[in-house]
Amino acid sequence: MSNIRELTIVFPSYNEARRLPGTIEEVRRFCEEHFGQWEMIVVDDGSADNTEDVVKFHPEVRYIKNEQNCGKGETVKRGMLAARLSNVLFSDVDLSTPIAEAIPLLERIEDGADIAIASRKSDDDEKVVRRTPFRNLQANAFRLFVRTVALKGIEDTQCGFKMFRREVVQEIFPLQKLGGWAFDVELLFLAQQRGYRIDEVPVEWQESDESRLSFWSPFQMARDILKIRFLHRKDRRELRARAKQEAALRGAAAAAHDGKG
Repeated sequence: MSNIRELTIVFPSYNEARRLPGTIEEVRRFCEEHFGQWEMIVVDDGSADNTEDVVKFHPEVRYIKNEQNCGKGETVKRGMLAARLSNVLFSDVDLSTPIAEAIPLLERIEDGADIAIASRKSDDDEKVVRRTPFRNLQANAFRLFVRTVALKGIEDTQCGFKMFRREVVQEIFPLQKLGGWAFDVELLFLAQQRGYRIDEVPVEWQESDESRLSFWSPFQMARDILKIRFLHRKDRRELRARAKQEAALRGAAAAAHDGKG
């Protein structure tokens, strides 16, 4: 096994021409320092500004364009499935989670996690999370709703900074059906169904002044989360049937072994 660290970083982008040059330069310097192999992918979600011209000025960046606006979830999905390297991270262009936080996520992957997700819910005093009281209230209410309806044991599903082993990307992202903001919950739901190890990692985080979340966004996400179990009901039945079949095979194998003894 190679000891060279690899990382693909995917940036979903919509009208980010102003912020992209600084982000690309900062991430390029970071990757050159920490990774033997790396790639950046910018997925342009039908931007109306000159995002394409800005990105193509940087030959080290792969550029993928949605011909029309598809939503963040679909945009992330397209970039993640295009990744070529063994570890794949998606991040917001504004770097509200500093790119240096990729290292602790990668260390969890190297320690055996299948997915490492940034968490803004932490008792770690060294990690600073800055957001408005209103956004904090929204986040706490949404977190309680997610735990009740879809996911257990995960404190922060919505931080836009998540790393996956590429094999996991190739299995669960093709199953993703939600194209909007709640896609993170769907992906983690699919991963939990399949028994993947998901580690939460405390990170520093700064709320962006230009966040595209509106007052209504949490309500729209809640609506989508209610759909998740319905969208994957057939998938759940197939997984349960497969688990029963595997248990039966193990039981038959154990009985055969005891019979020989």
